[in-house]
Amino acid sequence: MIHQTRRDFLKKSSIGFAGLALSSGDMFKSAGKPFYEISLAEWSLHKTIFGGKLSNLDFPQFAKKEFGLEIVEYVNQFFPDKANDKTYLKELRTRSVEEGIRNHLIMIDAEGELGEANTQKRKQAVENHYKWVEAAQYLGCQTIRVNSRGEGDPKEVARRCVESLRTLSEFAKAYQINIIVENHGGYSANGEWLAGIMKEVGMKNCGTLPDFGNFCLEWSGAEWHSECKTQYDPYKGTAQMMPYAKGVSAKTFNFDAQGNEPNIDYVRMMKIIKQSGFKGIIGIEYEGETLTEVEGIKKTIALLRKATAQL
Repeated sequence: MIHQTRRDFLKKSSIGFAGLALSSGDMFKSAGKPFYEISLAEWSLHKTIFGGKLSNLDFPQFAKKEFGLEIVEYVNQFFPDKANDKTYLKELRTRSVEEGIRNHLIMIDAEGELGEANTQKRKQAVENHYKWVEAAQYLGCQTIRVNSRGEGDPKEVARRCVESLRTLSEFAKAYQINIIVENHGGYSANGEWLAGIMKEVGMKNCGTLPDFGNFCLEWSGAEWHSECKTQYDPYKGTAQMMPYAKGVSAKTFNFDAQGNEPNIDYVRMMKIIKQSGFKGIIGIEYEGETLTEVEGIKKTIALLRKATAQL
C-alpha cells in the first residue's frame, strides 16, 4: 500500500503469458496441497473510502459480497483515531464475525519512522505502534504491517530499524501478533537491505511483506507523485524477501487486452513465491487509474488465478 497512486513506474520488466483460470474459491492448491489464500487489501478501495462511498466498518461485508473473499487487510488511515476505541473495534469485529470474515492484518502508516535518527522520536514512533498491536489482537488479526524508513546512511538506518523492530516485536510477542515490513518507500525497496534487517532482528514474529510493485529506488520528483528513475529488480527483491515473508502483496496497476499486468510477470512472481515454500495469505492490491477500483480488483483476482494455474 502506498500513500498516493503511482503510474506505470515499472518499466524494465515484461510479461507474456496466457493460461486458464482456476475454478472459483479462495484457496488454491498445488499437487493436492494448500498453497495460499487470497485476502483483499483495503487500500485497493482507497478512492471509494476517502470519497465517502464506503466506510471502514462496511469494508468486510463489501469484500465478501462484491468479490467473494473472506479474508481482509485493514489500513489504519481509514480509522486513524480508533485504535483505542473499544466500542468502534467491537462493532468492526462483530460485523466481521457475522459475515464469516477473517481479519488478517492492519497496515500502519503515519505513526513515526522506525529508522528515525533522533533517539527520542524513534522511541516514540515505536511506542505509537503499540496501540495498533493491541487493536490487531482485539480484532482477531495475526499481524500489523509497519514501515522501515529513515534518513541518512543506509547502514545506519538499518541499524536503527533493527533496534526498533526488536523492541516492537518483543512487545507484540505477548499479544501473539506478527510485525512485518513491506518494501514501501526509502531503502526498503532494496530487497537485500530489507532481508539483512530481518536476519539481524532474528525474531520469529518479525518478517516481511513483499509487494510486487514497490521496488523503486529513485524517483524523478517527490516520492509517490513521480516517475521511477531507478528500480531494484522486483523478482530478485521478492526472492530475497520471501524467506522472511508472512504475507505477500499482489500489486497491479494496469491490464492489457489479455488481462495481464504489462509490467509485472505474474507467472514469474508466483513461481518465486511457490518455490520459497510459502503457504500463507496473498493480498490483492489494485492501484490503477484506468479501471474502477471494483473492476481492477476483480481483474487482479483473475490474473492471480490464471498465473497460479500455470505453475
